[in-house]
Amino acid sequence: MRPSELRQDLISLDWVVIAMGRAKRPHAFASSFPFVHDAKETCPFDNLEKFGNEKPVLQYGGKADWTLKVFPNKYPAFMSGFADCPVMLPKGPYNTMEGRGFHEVFVLRDHYKQPAELPVARLHELVHAYAERFRMLKEEGCVNYISIFHNHGRSAGASLTHPHSQLIAIPVIPPDISRSLEGSDRFFAGERKCAHCTMIEYERKEKSRIIFENSSMVVFAPFVSRSAFEMRIFPKEHSPHFETMSDREERSLAEALKTALHALNKGLKNPAYNYFIHTAPTRDHSHGYYHWHLEIVPKTQVWAGFEIGTGIEISTIGPESAAKFLRSFV
Repeated sequence: MRPSELRQDLISLDWVVIAMGRAKRPHAFASSFPFVHDAKETCPFDNLEKFGNEKPVLQYGGKADWTLKVFPNKYPAFMSGFADCPVMLPKGPYNTMEGRGFHEVFVLRDHYKQPAELPVARLHELVHAYAERFRMLKEEGCVNYISIFHNHGRSAGASLTHPHSQLIAIPVIPPDISRSLEGSDRFFAGERKCAHCTMIEYERKEKSRIIFENSSMVVFAPFVSRSAFEMRIFPKEHSPHFETMSDREERSLAEALKTALHALNKGLKNPAYNYFIHTAPTRDHSHGYYHWHLEIVPKTQVWAGFEIGTGIEISTIGPESAAKFLRSFV
């Protein structure tokens, strides 16, 4: 039996286990549950006015032949807008803050086609909409961080199967982002270079974990993968802020995202997944050491007692094998 290998992340300094002795064949991770679509007739995203959705804040295409609409979430996690910036208040030994911000939904027109199945032009439109709404909402004085994410499949948290992404703008910096910023800053202070640029340089030299690259973007399975078939998309040029992409870079991101999701869809038979963008906060522009990126995390495993009790995740396939398998579908 091959020994497991502990790998430490450059930024978080967290450890993960690549369990060589428990390694599975790539095909073993394929979804065994068929993807069942919600009925189109009762889908609130196919009957926007009937279900009482607000008017779109952004729309691509005509009134009848629209391709993408963005509108406020009917059931928001954060109440919309700010009269004044929320103030942190003590409650016993704890701190509280009013949950205000912005929660928006990006609805793609086709009820059945997931991002993996769309042409690059439609994904370019989606990426452009992300950046356009990001630039608009970051001007709100109380917004400190904007999270953009996409849930695919019930086990990934998608309450509706109609393809849609979400944006949540909030007055605080999330803990995962704080740790990423702190780790990136620590690495830069010690090495005088960007940690993510260092990863990209190493991966492009090694090549074994690279899945796809084009003129502006590179897709790879991280050396320290938290879960099987995890992928990350990075701009090759250093940039802290996602929303500053040029149109050419947006199209390159759309092509990279399409390629990665298509490979995942074909290789693992349409598994549930989440993708999300990690970028620098909106209000403080002192994060030159940071490097924005998009992470794709398929639901290939469930945390058990060891993972929950220690925070050390176990992957039963090496990222090198995962990348090789996914490359066969590119």
